[in-house]
Amino acid sequence: MKILVLNCGSSSIKFELFEMNMKGILSKGRVEKVGMKGSFMRLQKKSGELVKFEGEILDHKIGVEYILGVIISEKHGAISSLNEIDAVGHRYVHGGEYFKESVIIDNKNIKYLENNIELAPLHNPANLKGIIAMQTLLPKVPQIAVFDTAFHQTMPIKSYIYGIPYSLYKKHKIRRYGFHGTSHRYVYQKACERLKQNPEEKKIITCHLGNGASIAAIKYGKSYDTSMGFTPVEGLIMGTRTGDLDIGVVTYIMKKEEIGRATVGTLINKFSGLLGITGVSSDVREIEEKAKKGKKRAILGLDMFAYRVKKYIGAYTAAMGGVDIVVFTGGIGENSSLIRKKICEEMEFFGIKFDDKKNEVRGKEQIITAEDSKTIVIVVPTNEELVIAQDTEIIVKKLSKLVKNK
Repeated sequence: MKILVLNCGSSSIKFELFEMNMKGILSKGRVEKVGMKGSFMRLQKKSGELVKFEGEILDHKIGVEYILGVIISEKHGAISSLNEIDAVGHRYVHGGEYFKESVIIDNKNIKYLENNIELAPLHNPANLKGIIAMQTLLPKVPQIAVFDTAFHQTMPIKSYIYGIPYSLYKKHKIRRYGFHGTSHRYVYQKACERLKQNPEEKKIITCHLGNGASIAAIKYGKSYDTSMGFTPVEGLIMGTRTGDLDIGVVTYIMKKEEIGRATVGTLINKFSGLLGITGVSSDVREIEEKAKKGKKRAILGLDMFAYRVKKYIGAYTAAMGGVDIVVFTGGIGENSSLIRKKICEEMEFFGIKFDDKKNEVRGKEQIITAEDSKTIVIVVPTNEELVIAQDTEIIVKKLSKLVKNK
């Protein structure tokens, strides 16, 4: 079965074409600057060859057309015909309370997706554009939506309700939803597979650390709590997001700087976090270089980032009554040995016996604790696109069986 996975952002489209039977990627790439000047597409072929195409890509529909045209092209294509695509899996950021698992996209579910737009106004509209474009271009091919929020729908009510009037939750569904669900789900399962452990018997903390970052407490195979909340702003300090912040600070800034909610929204989402603290960059690689040269704000940014992660690990260990496995993933979690060390140092009382030599690893699966460490810490590269492809395959196969049994 060949499955095309789409991840549509506001001005980008990421794609991967999977051959599920062979467990391989036939083609992958990214369309950038959709609707902007200088738009282009980067393609990585099965051979590993990288190709760049430049062209005017005015909207998501044209971007999707571009992708489909390239993957069947004679020179750069991975398949000979679009008829070879058996299904399309779409990343959808916010499914609200209605979507607790991945679903087929039909007229009924499209309406619910449209109703959820206001829950993630920066992400959901772009995700929906990709779905509509693909429905138009490949109308007979099953389309599946896989939600970032679905994995966290197992959280108990005490984990997701905020300390605001309960009536506001009932009226507006204001609660903790959590994000990066496909990543947290993939890496905790992969870690247990590597360690030959039954996830239903383990207490696991997964740390997805990238430009966007979140932590999940996974108790006996189910999400128990997570750091991101109603929006992706809450929780850890991130590349450009504040993370946890006293709401009084927001209203105080609005008053003192005489700015409205749109401007303050941009401030806490785009100009805060590591970028705002360091004044250098939102990229940890650049910040680490400055820190090596003794730049105080760069050092402060790294210390704050690691401290916030450490604090959440402590909180979730307490909440679950212990921890068996800690997983690092995401661009920072997979590649920054410095950040991992800062987080794990002085954590012996949690049973973490860190191994500096094992920690010198980038971008590959590796246990980074000593053999006799009570709590295992492991690096697991994430693969959200594979999770989307796998969910898509499962749903399509179920539908095929239903059709055959009729």
